[in-house]
This record gives sequence, C-alpha cells and structure tokens, in this order.
Amino acid sequence: MKILNFPNGLSLAEYLQIEQDLVREVEEPVLFTWVVRPTVIYGRHQSEEAEVNLPYCRQHGIAIVQRKSGGGCVYADEGNLMLSFVTPDTHSEQVFRRFLSTLAEALQRNGLQAVTTAHNDVLIDGRKVSGCACYTTPTGTIVHGTLLYDVNLDHMMAAITPTGDKLSKHGVASVRQRVANLRELTDRFKDIQALRNEIETYYATK
Repeated sequence: MKILNFPNGLSLAEYLQIEQDLVREVEEPVLFTWVVRPTVIYGRHQSEEAEVNLPYCRQHGIAIVQRKSGGGCVYADEGNLMLSFVTPDTHSEQVFRRFLSTLAEALQRNGLQAVTTAHNDVLIDGRKVSGCACYTTPTGTIVHGTLLYDVNLDHMMAAITPTGDKLSKHGVASVRQRVANLRELTDRFKDIQALRNEIETYYATK
C-alpha cells in the first residue's frame, strides 16, 4: 500500500476533496493521515439540526461539515488522527472489512486488545477508539475514519447530540462512557505523531 503526504492545516472539507480527487484516478491502494481543527462531521443521511448542537459549535468556533459517506456524527480536533484510504477496488464491503481489521491489527501489535464491530467501530475494552465509514464510486472506494488519541471529550459531548435510544443500544448513559482516548489506555505512543507513524508504517506493509 502506498502512503501519501499532504500539507497540514487544511480544513476537513479540503481533505475530503483530496479523497474525491484521488478516487477518480487511483491505480493502487493509498492511505493518508491528517489532523484537523475542531470540526463536527455528520453522515450523508443525517440531519444537521438533529445531530449537531449548532449554538455550541458557533460559540466555540467548531466547524460543521457533511460527508458523502453514511454512518454517524463524529467530532474531530487536533487530538484525533484521521485516516483516509482510497482504492480502485469497488467491492466496498470487502474493502471496508479489510481496512477495519488492519487498523485493529496495528493497535493489537502495540499491546492493545482492539476488536472490530458490526457498527464499523474499533473498540478497546468495550470503549470506542475509532469509527469509520465508506462509499463507492464508479472508479473506486473511499474509506475514512477517526482514531482518538487525545480528543477534547468535553467538546465531543457538547457538540454532538446522540439520541437516548442510540446510547441505550450500546448500554451506556453518555458519549463519555462509550468512547476512550488512546492516551488513557496506553503509554506506547508519546504523542499523536508517534501514533501516526505507527499506523502509517503498519498499513504500508499491507
């Protein structure tokens, strides 16, 4: 797999556009990772008004972007490693499973009991550390996801508004109970750049 590098400091919308540009002409699987300023990203089938705490985001300067893939609403900031995988393979379900299992394996080899779920998440000790989504075009498939390293969980809890039904389905009372930062779970990565290097190195072998 080829690892690509793009400038730091772009907006989330700009990184999503890079994905779309790549998938039009991609000839081999590629991965790039990135970090974004505080942003809420909601899925193609979601309503901004229903999923996002708009007044809070405006007050705290949190950007809001809708993506083309499905899935749930997520919050990202400088403590969140974002992953983008683009491949010419249009068998989306197979691509998605492979991407998730590779991410779990990268964490497992660092001593973490990471597992994938049917909801397209990666969990450690029952707590979510990554959520992913994908979509397919006539020329390939895009998978993108989050990997929580040291995300501001207060902003995450306030900026997105999951329903009580969604939380109860996972057996938790709040977003904070359901998610975890890798920094809480291991001292293997001294900072997000160390995590980034590890993930990129592992994917490059696939």
